[in-house]
Amino acid sequence: MGGGAYAVRSLNYNPTVNPALWSDQVYTRLSLGGSYETVRATTDQGNTSQLVAGTIEALQFSFPLYKRKLGVGLSFQPFTQHNYRSRQGGPLPGANGSSFDQSFRGGGGLYSARGGLGYRINEILRIGASVDVLFGILERKRNTTFEEDDGPQEIRVSDKTRLAGVSGTLGAHLALAGVLTSDDALSIGGAVSLPTTLNGERVLIRSEQRGVSSDTLSGPIDGDVSIPWRGRLGVAYQPDGRWTITVDGLYEPWSAFSSSFSSPSAFGQGIPTGGEETLTDRWRVSTGTELVPAGDDQFTGYFQRVAYRLGAYTERLYVQPDGTTNLQTYAVTGGLSLPTALSGTRIDLNVRAGTRGTTADALVRDRFYGVSLHVNFGEEWFQERKLR
Repeated sequence: MGGGAYAVRSLNYNPTVNPALWSDQVYTRLSLGGSYETVRATTDQGNTSQLVAGTIEALQFSFPLYKRKLGVGLSFQPFTQHNYRSRQGGPLPGANGSSFDQSFRGGGGLYSARGGLGYRINEILRIGASVDVLFGILERKRNTTFEEDDGPQEIRVSDKTRLAGVSGTLGAHLALAGVLTSDDALSIGGAVSLPTTLNGERVLIRSEQRGVSSDTLSGPIDGDVSIPWRGRLGVAYQPDGRWTITVDGLYEPWSAFSSSFSSPSAFGQGIPTGGEETLTDRWRVSTGTELVPAGDDQFTGYFQRVAYRLGAYTERLYVQPDGTTNLQTYAVTGGLSLPTALSGTRIDLNVRAGTRGTTADALVRDRFYGVSLHVNFGEEWFQERKLR
């Protein structure tokens, strides 16, 4: 539903963004999912390249301590991804007949391990909080091959930065019934992730193909980077048991980012690449709808119990490559939530497609297509069954 759903209450999956929603749990639930995405980049001269990548989107476990009152949520999922590839080559300046080929790659990323509680104060208000541990490795590689008279020579330089830190998230949720009609429901949910500082170290390694030598050029260099706060707000309206309509927003002030890491590095730059002046505030707005034809009826036909989802979003990225041009993303999303023979278990299949960036000012525009699969297992574990 556009990738937001910050206010949606559901027994069919784990809400991870807003810890206040952990309070409504009935099932002990285990969820895991992965995604596969193709990105096609186009330059202002019409040159194209393609990057294909798959990743684990989330691993989540949650359970109620007191059904529909107090719940626990645990999750492990990517926080950022550092994945790119570029290449250049041509004649070597000042060398007759010699040429070079140079490739750049980025890999790794940061991950978030979260644990927290959600508590229902009354039928209207829910609150929650989590501790978020952030950690990971960012790696940049540069391979340069020189074609010389006595054969090719390859020089490899890698810049690896390890980071770790702790943050927290606070969430709240309001649930109102009978707003416009006797059967409708309105939900308002929000969450704020606190700013934090990640501490780490950087190592620069250089190796040559000839002689198979490897040298640590610098490091470990200690430093830290600041991660800004993140705010999310969502509204969900259910006119009846079949329809859910959502509108969500996100804001992150990346213009306040700072880093103590400085050169030397593989590219003569610190974190981020290009310098702090290339960062700007990020925002995202999404909307979506979900239709379950059967509503709450679990004894009707299979396709009546499937949840059909459609959404769209626009996002301003936190990067300004030239320091002035804002990059925008526009995308549509769709999906199916498929019921299974197990009452608390569903399989979610989602797709997305969109465009990101621009070819103006010698920049690059991406077109991306992705699919993701999530399996949500639910069972009433650790709960005493009552005989009637």
